[in-house]
Amino acid sequence: MTMMRPVLAATLALAVCTAPWLAPAGAPAQLSGARFVPAPSMSLPDYLAPATDPVTHLGFVRVTDPGGTEAGSCGPSYCTHRYSSAQAWNADQSLLLIANGCAGWCFLDGQTYAPRFVRHRSGSCEWHPADPAVMICVTGPTISLWDPRADRDEPVYTTDVYRKLQFGPSKGNPSQDGNRIAVRATRTDGGFDVFVFDFALRRALATIDLDQLPGRNSACTISPSGQYVFCMQDFADGTEAHFIFTADGTLAGRWTEHHRPGHGDMGFDDEGNEVYVGISKSHPDVYQIIKRRLKDGSVASVAPYGEAQHVSLRARTRPQWAVVSYAGNPAEVALQGKWAPFAREVIALRIDGSGEFLRIAQTRNTPHGYWSETHASPSPDGTQVIWSSNWGRPGGPVYDFVSRLPAPLKGAAHSRGMIR
Repeated sequence: MTMMRPVLAATLALAVCTAPWLAPAGAPAQLSGARFVPAPSMSLPDYLAPATDPVTHLGFVRVTDPGGTEAGSCGPSYCTHRYSSAQAWNADQSLLLIANGCAGWCFLDGQTYAPRFVRHRSGSCEWHPADPAVMICVTGPTISLWDPRADRDEPVYTTDVYRKLQFGPSKGNPSQDGNRIAVRATRTDGGFDVFVFDFALRRALATIDLDQLPGRNSACTISPSGQYVFCMQDFADGTEAHFIFTADGTLAGRWTEHHRPGHGDMGFDDEGNEVYVGISKSHPDVYQIIKRRLKDGSVASVAPYGEAQHVSLRARTRPQWAVVSYAGNPAEVALQGKWAPFAREVIALRIDGSGEFLRIAQTRNTPHGYWSETHASPSPDGTQVIWSSNWGRPGGPVYDFVSRLPAPLKGAAHSRGMIR
């Protein structure tokens, strides 16, 4: 048996190199003709050493070194970006934020990935989508603009009406022009309100009482246009529903099916509609990737049943493409001819239903708790994708990697001028 292993490995490597269903590096393919591709054996790349994915042929770099001396601010267990639906790069991609597992807020060079500086602050912050110098932050009773290079904070709003303000929490993002955010506010009685804060007006807009909704609020965020507030409500039986309000507080829609979709992100489709793209956990499209329009709740499937775990639409200049993190057991997925043929991979997927996709990276990431999840997230222009992996060692260090695409993902600009 041991004599056969090198031969098997060589056979798999040859199959990967010659398979007709694999597109050249950076060239999209079609789901209708796609097959599962096993990951060839590959050693963990050295920290900051260029590497090439043997299947996608795209270059990538390990950008964190948990427990290492080169980036000494990283703890030994994990050192990763914040989340799939959070933008890791600033607007001009000169800085890259590593938020999980670092002794503070660790900023890397956005192109070379060398450590630049570490900052210490409380609260929640997200990159301003248009101004590369600042982050939008919510801390205690205050909303502010923070310049992490200078470590300078400019408060723009403070309240004494609420006990605490939160950006999301955890799943908050600004509108695509950076002018609006949704802020969840804890009242003195412990209940929750949410309001839209408008930076141009420097004031809060209409207040929405979240306790009037069924369930318990887990987070709210603003839509890319700034016109809708999207709120997630959790229930005691483990299910989740979504409620959509206009910025003036009017209830515009309710999605009562569990997690239909969830673990996703918001953006624009090819027709200029604001959509939430994620993984459904309800019939009739259970475990498919679906997109759902905010204005009317209509649903369309964009990828078949599979092991997708997280969806990101952070490439704001390429809104028609979602970056999808797939988990799953490769041996199981290989036997399922009707499933999406991806396991422990990162792909880019057109959300127009055409089935067009691009393989980006095989992560070799063995599931082992939340911090080991891949959480792939693209840069604003879609030329870089950051993702996490324990490189096949369950319970081992979780590293961050950045894959680079030779050109931005192709897609028409949004006709309303929100996307350039």
